[in-house]
Amino acid sequence: MSRLTTRRRIERIDLARGTRVAKTDSLAGEEPLEIRVGGQPLTVTMRTPGHDVELVHGFLLSEGVIGSREDLMTARYCDGSVTIEETGVAANTYNVLDVELTTDAALRAAQAVRSFGTTSSCGVCGSASIDDVERQSHFPVAAGKPVVDAQLVTRLPHLLREQQKVFGKTGGLHGAGLFDVESSTLLVREDVGRHNAADKVIGAAVMEGRLPLATGVLVLSGRVSFELVQKAAMAGIGMAGAGAAPSSLAGALGGRLGITVAAFVRGESFNLYTPPDRVV
Repeated sequence: MSRLTTRRRIERIDLARGTRVAKTDSLAGEEPLEIRVGGQPLTVTMRTPGHDVELVHGFLLSEGVIGSREDLMTARYCDGSVTIEETGVAANTYNVLDVELTTDAALRAAQAVRSFGTTSSCGVCGSASIDDVERQSHFPVAAGKPVVDAQLVTRLPHLLREQQKVFGKTGGLHGAGLFDVESSTLLVREDVGRHNAADKVIGAAVMEGRLPLATGVLVLSGRVSFELVQKAAMAGIGMAGAGAAPSSLAGALGGRLGITVAAFVRGESFNLYTPPDRVV
C-alpha cells in the first residue's frame, strides 16, 4: 500500500534572500479509491490512502446506504485489480475496496449509484437537498445535545491541529475530528478531501457501534459546507465547529435540522449561525 506521504526533489526560491536551493519535500499522498458493492463498481473518490474501511463506512452512512455496522458485512481489497504491463502479473494496488452489504443496504446502494460524483474537491456528495437528508437519516438529531462549554469551543480547532501529524509534514491535508463531550476524547483523521476526512472519523464511530453520536462535536479544519453538515446529520451529531466560514446551505441545513454550527472559531471568539442553545 502507498504511504501517507511521498518525497520529491524540488527547488526552493527565496527572493528576499536571493537564493535558489535544491531540497527534498514531503507531499501528501493522493490516490483513487474505487468502492464496489458485491463486485459491482459504486463510485470512485480521490483520497489519501489509509483508514479506507473507515472511509467506506462513513461514506455509505452519509449517503443513507447503511445505518449501522451490521449493514456492512465484509470489506476487502480486490486482488488482481490491475496487471503490471512489464510482467503480466496481477497486482493489488489497495485502491479497490469491495464490500458486501445486507440485502436492504445493497438495494439502497443500487438506487443511489447514479447520483455519485468523483472529485476530491466537491466530495462524493449524492444527497443534493435538505429534504434528502431528512428523508435518508437513520438518526434524528437529539434536541439540546450535546451541551458544550464556550471555552471548549474555542479550544477545539487547536486540539484538532495538534493531532494533524501529516499536515504538519506536508501542509496538504484537511482534518476532521470527533470530540466526545462526555468522555473528553478527540478522534482525528486526515485526508486530501475534507469530505473524506469527515467520512473516516465518522466511519470509525460506525465501526465501533457508537451511533447515534448525540454527545459528539464534529470539528473541521476548513470551511463548513453543506456536505459536512449533512454528514453530521446522518450520524446524529448535533454540533459542528470550524475556524473558517460556513456556506449558506450549511447554515440552512443546520437551522432546518437543529444542528449548531460554530464557525470563525478564532482566539476567544466564534459565531453561532444556527441554534445557539447547546453552547453555555
